[in-house]
Amino acid sequence: MIQPVQRSAALLADIETTRPAAGEVAIWWLGQSGYAIKTAFALAYTDLYLSEHLTAKYANTAKPHIRMTESPLRPDEVTNARWVFASHKHSDHLDPGTLPPLFEASPDARLILPAAHVDHAVSLGLGRDRLLPMRGDDTLDAGPIHIHSFPAAHPDLDYERATGYPFLGFGLEMDGIRIYHSGDTLVYEGLAERLRAFLPHIALLPINGRAGGAGTPPNMNAAEAVELAQAIGVPLVIPHHYDMFTFNTADVSAFVALAEAQSVPFHVLQCGERFVWQV
Repeated sequence: MIQPVQRSAALLADIETTRPAAGEVAIWWLGQSGYAIKTAFALAYTDLYLSEHLTAKYANTAKPHIRMTESPLRPDEVTNARWVFASHKHSDHLDPGTLPPLFEASPDARLILPAAHVDHAVSLGLGRDRLLPMRGDDTLDAGPIHIHSFPAAHPDLDYERATGYPFLGFGLEMDGIRIYHSGDTLVYEGLAERLRAFLPHIALLPINGRAGGAGTPPNMNAAEAVELAQAIGVPLVIPHHYDMFTFNTADVSAFVALAEAQSVPFHVLQCGERFVWQV
């Protein structure tokens, strides 16, 4: 099993004590699509999967969810969460094994999520008053973070008039730095135009494509992620959604080769690693 480069108390202390300067952002990859993102005055956690919920759920089935990377944090170790994001309902993004104990350990935490999944989050034991729903193509101010929500196609947009889009990506404006977290999505008509209007400094993009096989909702693959990065002219791409489950992963070296060939700037994070980038 892949071991995080930092874990538990040491990792949480690193997140707590890192003090990005103006124009800097510190990013820790926490596995799959999960990140801690910190600027001078804001800290966000995105799409945290810190449990073995899916391994237990799919044990002894035709599609076992065998973990490849050990969780760098246990949910109840996260005591400093204020703004937490879940891009959609799938458990490796809105995790029943992570969010309830994390919200107990971080009593000030609020969850930003698609409006379509508010009732599901409440069913997990999260207080409705701690949920901040978004619909897609809307904006929200969460303390020091200005949030743009982008529809995601996983594999379809599945828009509903009452609740909007059930799959979202998030654009985080934090102390003048703009970060696009894709959630799970294919590249669909209109995505690049939306992102060009947002002008992200960093794009966090999935690369696992259709690796899960039939019945597993697909993402963009490495080539599509590189092509999207070129289309929006983003200064930095960080790949995600690999090295979590053996049945649904990708070789990140393929992304590296494509990005280098197309002169797309990128950084590959190790789980638990701190990476600091300056505008």
